[in-house]
Amino acid sequence: MTVHTPTIVLVGHGMVGQRFLEALADRGVTERARVVVLCEEPRPAYDRVQLTSYFSGKTPDDLSMVEDGFMAKHGIELYVGDAAETIDRAARTVTARSGQVFAYDTLVLATGSYPFVPPVPGKDAHGCFVYRTIEDLLAIEEFAKTATTGAVVGGGLLGLEAAGALKGLGLDTHIVEFAPRLMPVQVDEGGGAALLRTIEQMGLTVHTGTGTQEVVTEDGHVTAMRLSDGSELATDMVVFSAGVRPRDQLARDCGLDVGERGGIAVDEQCRTSDPAVFAIGECALAADGRVYGLVAPGYEMAQTVAAALAEEAGDGFTGADLSTKLKLLGVDVASFGDAHGTAEGCLDVVYSDSRSGVYKKLVVDGEGVLLGGVLVGDAESYGLLRPLTGSVPPVSPEQLVLPAGAGAPVALGPSALPDDAVICSCHNVTKHAIGQCSSLPEVKKCTKAGTGCGSCVKVIEKLLPAAADKGLCGCFSYTRSELYEITRTLRLTSFAELLDSHGREEARGGDGCEVCKPTVGSILASLNNGYILDGEQASLQDTNDHFLANLQRNGSYSVVPRVPGGEITPDKLIVIGEVARDFGLYTKITGGQRIDMFGARVDQLPGIWTRLVDAGFESGHAYGKSLRTVKSCVGQTWCRYGVQDSVKMAIQLELRYRGLRSPHKLKSAVSGCARECAEAQSKDFGVIATASGWNLYVGGNGGATPRHADLLAQDLSDAELVRLIDRFLMFYIRTADRLERTSTWLERLEGGLDHLRDVVVHDSLGLCDELESLMTAHVADYQDEWAQTLDDPERLRRFVSFVNAPDAPDPSVRFVPERDQIKPDLTVLTLGSTRLEGASAR
Repeated sequence: MTVHTPTIVLVGHGMVGQRFLEALADRGVTERARVVVLCEEPRPAYDRVQLTSYFSGKTPDDLSMVEDGFMAKHGIELYVGDAAETIDRAARTVTARSGQVFAYDTLVLATGSYPFVPPVPGKDAHGCFVYRTIEDLLAIEEFAKTATTGAVVGGGLLGLEAAGALKGLGLDTHIVEFAPRLMPVQVDEGGGAALLRTIEQMGLTVHTGTGTQEVVTEDGHVTAMRLSDGSELATDMVVFSAGVRPRDQLARDCGLDVGERGGIAVDEQCRTSDPAVFAIGECALAADGRVYGLVAPGYEMAQTVAAALAEEAGDGFTGADLSTKLKLLGVDVASFGDAHGTAEGCLDVVYSDSRSGVYKKLVVDGEGVLLGGVLVGDAESYGLLRPLTGSVPPVSPEQLVLPAGAGAPVALGPSALPDDAVICSCHNVTKHAIGQCSSLPEVKKCTKAGTGCGSCVKVIEKLLPAAADKGLCGCFSYTRSELYEITRTLRLTSFAELLDSHGREEARGGDGCEVCKPTVGSILASLNNGYILDGEQASLQDTNDHFLANLQRNGSYSVVPRVPGGEITPDKLIVIGEVARDFGLYTKITGGQRIDMFGARVDQLPGIWTRLVDAGFESGHAYGKSLRTVKSCVGQTWCRYGVQDSVKMAIQLELRYRGLRSPHKLKSAVSGCARECAEAQSKDFGVIATASGWNLYVGGNGGATPRHADLLAQDLSDAELVRLIDRFLMFYIRTADRLERTSTWLERLEGGLDHLRDVVVHDSLGLCDELESLMTAHVADYQDEWAQTLDDPERLRRFVSFVNAPDAPDPSVRFVPERDQIKPDLTVLTLGSTRLEGASAR
């Protein structure tokens, strides 16, 4: 007798569809059934919540939600780019765009939603886009290359994300919202006002209380938008992000019940009017009469259907938490529970600081039960407040909204939450479940908490067992910032002094380790302790600092002279070319506006630098944890859009901060106008010109974990700008952990940007005079390390391949030709450090 293998066909492969497949696999259903997935888009499921991070450097592959090998492991048949065209419920078949016909026993519709485009004249013109898929983003990115102004229709979640994307692409950006405030669904009038102030300070123009009447075109191309108030907005492109509608056409066409205002009608088991068909996610009209547009309810629906197919008992889907926390244009925005206070007799507890753009409102009933809230500008407490909704918090509502130091003596921590509090609403994970794990990776693997929207990660980390020892390493029980304070306050000048006086008992009198030696070496250099390779200092440096050059993969070194602001004379260009030619080096122009030369043997470094120093070059510190470059556009001098001299400012800043040793490398940029050609908002500190001066951004990072910089202060004079950067850098150097970039440091800093602003702008800690004095000392004491090295024959003795054969070049450093230059010959094994023939040289 033939055993029938049931077939499950999933139509749609978005975030909810993938979660459904994972839920089937978790329950072993994929072992008992054939599972077919029809995916309309040209790629498998990706993280649509993080869609805008594409413009911050993430690739489509980075956004993928499908683990390598997942489909093959569970025998799932995935058809990418092959949408379902028709459903025959009588025959129980689905016909795909390719013409293939798939029979099903169970059909699950996860078709999601589509962007609503208002039916206005010109909506289909060249230059009009929607903001929904990766393909939409690719098209927007390409079109923006030739555009100067962009308008976003819609001031909700996706609308603000779209506006941030256009601004990041260098466009003068407008937001048009029909409602009287931004994000009208999530925030109230006060929260909308705080959000509006902050967004306008970022240089975006917001039009609320007005709609789009017409997209004006010329020869089929967008030229302007006519608004309902009669005004006209000149623009090159329009992005519609005015909400979404359920994609229920397939269901309508095959006769399934749909709601009056859209959505496939389902019961509490997410079953449609046909018992063999289910619907989940944004296409489904739930039993409570709502279409849920958030990912967490979609995940709950996916779990509900998977449980039904596995014949598990369950309560079904009876509704979901609509709480949400997002960072829009760098601004934290969160709402939870009854955020608008619709319950009868409820009371509002409000804290508002228009100067810093912070607005907090809690809604409570007459008995003190927390019903909901709105947080704008500071949503740090969201992860704790949301699980307390429906209960009486252990402290008064006033204490929950007031900032630290403003009358809030009691801090509410995760310990105040009950064990059944849901910490991760995306995956319905409780505090108790998280407490069974010992690390964040374990939590993510075992419970999936923290893998959805990510808003719960900070609370999860606080619930995990804290490390008993936060010391820098086995030699010191102090953190890097504590060691900095000890060294500065006691005026210590050597590693040995610090280790003997403040090291762990068992480490005193020893040599230190590979963690603390370069860290303390950097601290000593930050405090202006002279040439870094003199005496004991030399033994503290890592390989790069040891030879004032970057070690490359075949044992050769790179040479990177400083080119302040990217400005260089023809004579100096010729010198670089001649040096590279005469020493046979590989040359490359970098993204930091200077020229790298690769392939130098260690014994060649002094000869190369002699010629460069003679020509007026100095070390670019590419090898150090210090300032690398201050990039710039050509600015007001040459560019017709420029409003300030960005080149002059970039040179001033690079020469001021050159050689400044810090916990990690520092990068900067100066843009001469809001078009942002120097990419200043992806730098540790970035400067953008305004008609009134300069805007200062901090904490950006364009590296492995991209982060958009935050606006610290605006419309600064030259002197004010330099003073604030001095304070910012010295405060960072003083308080950051080892190898911690400014981006990570700022996110870890208690109080975040607000606290940083209080310290370096408003001098809340009384430190600013001291921070400025430390920077003044650095500027006064700076000397070029390579010039110092070349002036001392004793220092030059270290630059040899073999200590016992100083004139012999390293035979293992070899190259092969490529594109008229050289590349390392990786068939040769090198040890990658200076060697003594037959023994270590160090």
